[in-house]
Amino acid sequence: MAGINKVILVGNLGKDPEVRHLEGGVSVASFTLATNDHYKDKQGNRVERTEWHNITAWRGLAEMAEKYLKKGQQVYIEGKIRTRQYQDKDNQTRYITEIVADEISMLGGRPQGDGPTAQDQVQVQMSAEETPQTFRQEPELNQLPF
Repeated sequence: MAGINKVILVGNLGKDPEVRHLEGGVSVASFTLATNDHYKDKQGNRVERTEWHNITAWRGLAEMAEKYLKKGQQVYIEGKIRTRQYQDKDNQTRYITEIVADEISMLGGRPQGDGPTAQDQVQVQMSAEETPQTFRQEPELNQLPF
């Protein structure tokens, strides 16, 4: 049986997405997402903890993120957790863990920009017509589970 690598997050964007355009016109967006959790300590005081997640979106999702997502906006993200390594400026090996988004849904009210909300009925063309608050990345053929 194959393993399962699925992450579901609901949180707020820590910054506007940064989008890069690679060779061949491939777009990649990067941004941070804050999720909050709370618990009571031994004294009964409420303690809130914020976890920061690095999010990466590719191709059509990256273009959607660039166009519609803004700092502070609440989003739902489904994706896979990935750890990759790279060499820093001092030639030291570093590791970064990130969530590679497969789906992004905008939650809450209208962002500060002119992005769509759940109430808007505008259609956005991605791989198929979907309401603009939900965007999915189509799997590549080598990612199919069969």
